[in-house]
Amino acid sequence: MQPIPSGNYMAYDRAIIVFSPDGRLLQVEYAREAVKRGSTSVGIILKDAVVLGSVKTTAPLGVSDSYKKVYEIDTHAGIVCSGLLGDARDLVEASRVKAQINKITYGEPISVSSLTKYVSDRKHMVTQYGGVRPYGVGLLIGGVNGKAELYETDPSGTMIEWKAQAIGRGADKSRKVLETGYKDNMDVASGVKLLLKAIKAGEKEISDENLEIAVIRADKFDRLSPEDIKKYA
Repeated sequence: MQPIPSGNYMAYDRAIIVFSPDGRLLQVEYAREAVKRGSTSVGIILKDAVVLGSVKTTAPLGVSDSYKKVYEIDTHAGIVCSGLLGDARDLVEASRVKAQINKITYGEPISVSSLTKYVSDRKHMVTQYGGVRPYGVGLLIGGVNGKAELYETDPSGTMIEWKAQAIGRGADKSRKVLETGYKDNMDVASGVKLLLKAIKAGEKEISDENLEIAVIRADKFDRLSPEDIKKYA
């Protein structure tokens, strides 16, 4: 990606609907910077499961459970975020409603791809109208509905499917770990160990209490406790 410009060029960042002379939407690029500043988040496809994980930032007197980075959308699907948590919360709540509407309307869980398309469309919509700004959050959406799937959405509304992916400030280092360590049809133990290794490569000075990890199967969203995480460390 080209560096964000300065000077007179900045006149093109006043509204999301204005393209720069070289075809860039600068507000979207600023939103991507917000994602890069967020804590490292990782998702990995396993055999019949998906594991999502991240590092949550806590304050000395803060209640740990209020700093969430991994969210359950339905028993078969979840989201991990990097970027602005307020933006993530809005998309998570909308996703939960969409999942329940799909279940009531069609009598079956929403597919992971349909859920991701919905979120991506919602992100893309706010890049086309004045008076709004892009969502400053990147999401990894994973779940199992027939097969394990993992998707990434960025502030532009782009949707990409992955076997394993990392987003956030330590993404580059985490991806190197994923590229060398990932194998098809990994079991849960191997997948969680690889996820921990990838997160620790991208972050400094983290503890098991600051890690948030969930294993998602077709009929169960299992959030790991700090004691569970220590077993895989």
